[in-house]
Amino acid sequence: MNLTIENILLVGSLLLFVSIIAGKTSYKFGVPTLLLFLAIGMLAGSDGIGGIHFDNPTIAQFIGVVSLNFILFSGGLDTNWISVKPILREGIVLSTIGVLLTAVSLGTFVWYATDFTFYESMLLGSIVSSTDVAAVFSILRSKSLALKSNLRPTLELESGSNDPMAYVLTISFLTLVINQDQSLASVIPMFFQQMIIGGAAGFAFGRLSKFIINKIKLDFEGLYSVLVISLMFVTFSATDFAGGNGFLAIYICAVYLGNQDFIHKKTILKMFDGLAWLMQIVLFLTLGLLVFPSQVFPLMGIGLLISLFLIVVARPLSVFLSLMFFKMKLRRRLYISWVGLRGAVPIVFATYPLLAGIEKAEMIFNIVFFISVTSVLIQGTTLSIVSKWLHVALPEKVKKITEIDKLIIEHPKSSLREFEISSGSYTVSKRIVDLNFPKSAFIIMIKRNGEYIRPGGSTQIKENDILMVLADSEEDFIKVNDCLYKPNNITKS
Repeated sequence: MNLTIENILLVGSLLLFVSIIAGKTSYKFGVPTLLLFLAIGMLAGSDGIGGIHFDNPTIAQFIGVVSLNFILFSGGLDTNWISVKPILREGIVLSTIGVLLTAVSLGTFVWYATDFTFYESMLLGSIVSSTDVAAVFSILRSKSLALKSNLRPTLELESGSNDPMAYVLTISFLTLVINQDQSLASVIPMFFQQMIIGGAAGFAFGRLSKFIINKIKLDFEGLYSVLVISLMFVTFSATDFAGGNGFLAIYICAVYLGNQDFIHKKTILKMFDGLAWLMQIVLFLTLGLLVFPSQVFPLMGIGLLISLFLIVVARPLSVFLSLMFFKMKLRRRLYISWVGLRGAVPIVFATYPLLAGIEKAEMIFNIVFFISVTSVLIQGTTLSIVSKWLHVALPEKVKKITEIDKLIIEHPKSSLREFEISSGSYTVSKRIVDLNFPKSAFIIMIKRNGEYIRPGGSTQIKENDILMVLADSEEDFIKVNDCLYKPNNITKS
């Protein structure tokens, strides 16, 4: 099937629908959602049952860059500076020196193990040198992993900030592969230019964006979200035009914005969270369509060898060397080494050699695709297990009170009260979505049998539950009391 203007919306919407439904149950079988999206794309592709012919790396790269803008920006907005500040140095070292060491060690191995030239080997190592922001954010947050000693902020900061380094290394070694007469020293100025301009532009655009959002007066609330999207793309494209790293700029811009007060912040954050998920699905589906499994299978042997070296040797080596001057327990270093997930970002970077038309471009792309799949499959499915083996996971019954503090910060004018559900209450077995709650009241936490539970709309109320409710006024708390204890105020389910 060829994609046309007439059927692209139908095919695209069906693939999105199938991906969302399949992703809903994927974790019951221990399969990371993003890998499932990739598999659906492959099944719909030329070698799959869908028969959709898609072989356009230019479009795939464009979709990839746009998607990464949203994913990085959303991740930056969600980054809490208070949580990140204590581990800022470790995160920066991992996202710079750690990426460089991974690229060099893996590239050296590829040079000895294959017939690739030195620069081609380093190019392959650079493409897969960074941990994938979409994979790490998605798996850590959807699994709600509670980790000790600031591990989670460290991992999220690294994954959100190390793509720029990998991008610069990829472009640098691709330039050396194309221009064999250039020396390695010739790309060093470009490296510093990309990082310095990218960092400075990100901070500058962050401050400018806050000023524009708060000063401009728009007639409709929804337009503020559109405004932020436009500012995001301006930040990326203007930084890139100036010779800086656009990915670094939008991440820094988003981190700055996420820790400032601006108009309709909560609405904008929720919107970007939804768009980030949409972009993750679209990105993985597109890359699944782009790959031809028949071309990947012949490279499984060398692909598995390189992937295992990356997981077992290159990633741990780069982590241990990067963090050698920091005080950190061995099991923490081991867990950081294991969370070296590769996903869509390396596959997007692998389209650059394809567009450049270098000799081994297709081989590099297929090897990178295989590395990404095996990384998500092996590491992504075992994050919870390994965290327990290494004793870096918090006990399931432990819930940090900072979760509540965060919600209170989001509602600075609200008050917090507790409501206990007694035996025989009309609300028992009712879903939260079926409670006729006032719009300005929120159940932020449920204390059940000594444990704290973050509720959703489908969460059922049980006997002896203690509901922790945020509301704006005494009138709202009266309405909450009525809907919890008076049967006439509860809708029928």
